[in-house]
Amino acid sequence: MKKNIYILSVLALALSCTHVKDNQSKTQEEAAINRSFFKHVKTIKAELKPQEEELTLTGKVEYDPDKIVNYVPLINGVVTKTYFSLGDQVKQGQVLANVRSLEVNSLHSEKSGLQSELEVARRELKSAESMYKDNMLSESELVEARAKVKQAEASLARVHTDMSVVGSNGSGNSSIVSPMTGYIINKNITSGSTISPDAEPIFTVADLSKVWVIANVYASNLQFVKVGMPVEMSSLSYPGEIFHGTIQSISQVFDSEERVLKARIVMENADLKFKPEMSMTIKLKNNTENTHVSIPVNALIFDDDKYYVIVEESKEKFKVKEVQLQGHNEETAYILSGLSEGENVVVNNQLLIYSALKNK
Repeated sequence: MKKNIYILSVLALALSCTHVKDNQSKTQEEAAINRSFFKHVKTIKAELKPQEEELTLTGKVEYDPDKIVNYVPLINGVVTKTYFSLGDQVKQGQVLANVRSLEVNSLHSEKSGLQSELEVARRELKSAESMYKDNMLSESELVEARAKVKQAEASLARVHTDMSVVGSNGSGNSSIVSPMTGYIINKNITSGSTISPDAEPIFTVADLSKVWVIANVYASNLQFVKVGMPVEMSSLSYPGEIFHGTIQSISQVFDSEERVLKARIVMENADLKFKPEMSMTIKLKNNTENTHVSIPVNALIFDDDKYYVIVEESKEKFKVKEVQLQGHNEETAYILSGLSEGENVVVNNQLLIYSALKNK
């Protein structure tokens, strides 16, 4: 019996020693892990900096209204042929469509009649001048003959002008020509279409060499957005590409539908990267004279509708601090309260430390 008790005592001692060794080994392993973790924790000192404000607005590309023409025909007629499609580039004076019109035919008939009248009036004037030299005609009769010629010339010139305005091509039909160099952005006619001065514009030409980027400015942003401010713009159409411009004007009347003011940015568009109706993201930056304690924005921890930072008080000793923000941009957060200049703020692995301290 004593022998059995001795054996059990030895086994218990052996198990106890093994358990102690296991605990020591586990403690040493945890210590090694902690040392490795703390070795890679990085901090940065909070410092005073002038606040750089940043605002992001939405917007879109629009045509320059001074470089767009909506063409409305001056006559009634039927389109016999078109020479352009939506999106085509056209030159000023280029024929875009042919039209058959009774009004143009009437002008041609009137032209022929006036040309005949002018020829007769010129012959009569020539005869009157000859008779006047031979004292066979009075001066008043000579003046009357000259007046008939001038009247016929004026009437013919008027018809030529009318024909030029309606685009008469000399064959009794009318040719519609492009009023400017640009791109067809709207087309409402095809062969066989009827046109009239009372109808909608039959096509629209826009010069896209310069466009407007219109940014939406809400009432809460009015104090921030100023004329002359530089902006950076980007579009999903060109990932990673930044376009630079300047706010040239801000409307003084709120848009009745969107309830925003419109800020205009004029952009050169020689390479036609900006397409009308293209959505744009506009970023504005403004350096203020106010200085605040600043830290990298990625050092912030947002939890339960509050902001926190992890401060290293001494080696491997950390503390959670709640902070109030004055503002922030993509890179920097400006602290209103809760943090002092010179404190060491953790900028990596801060979430792990925060979770450990919170659970503890």
